[in-house]
Amino acid sequence: MPHWLMKTEPETWSWDNQVKKGVEPWNGVRNHQAKNNMKAMKLGERVFFYHSGEERQIVGIVEVAKLYHPDPTDETGAFGMVSVKTLKPMKRPVTLAEIKAHPKLKDLLLVRQSRLSVMPIGEAEWKLICALGETKA
Repeated sequence: MPHWLMKTEPETWSWDNQVKKGVEPWNGVRNHQAKNNMKAMKLGERVFFYHSGEERQIVGIVEVAKLYHPDPTDETGAFGMVSVKTLKPMKRPVTLAEIKAHPKLKDLLLVRQSRLSVMPIGEAEWKLICALGETKA
């Protein structure tokens, strides 16, 4: 089963906000590659919840709860969203610096395409990041 990573500015939508809501649409994505990644998502697939900005760390895990559908915040109608359900926090957040320093993670899109907000994560990388975060995969 594929895995994913979705970035958010914690000032806009934080892990604490996600935990309080439980299930929430992931709106506001305005990049075509990120949009195509969301279109490829399937129900139940796991997603790393990544705080961008100053924090730059994976803080939790959510899962796809609703497939790609129109984003009402997009006036052009070109972009959509998925909804995600809170699963669990990382026992220990995994920082971007840790990821960049790990030789087995050097090819992640998070490292190579740092501006992309929604990206796939391979199975081996998923397990490794979970282990770094002391969280069961």
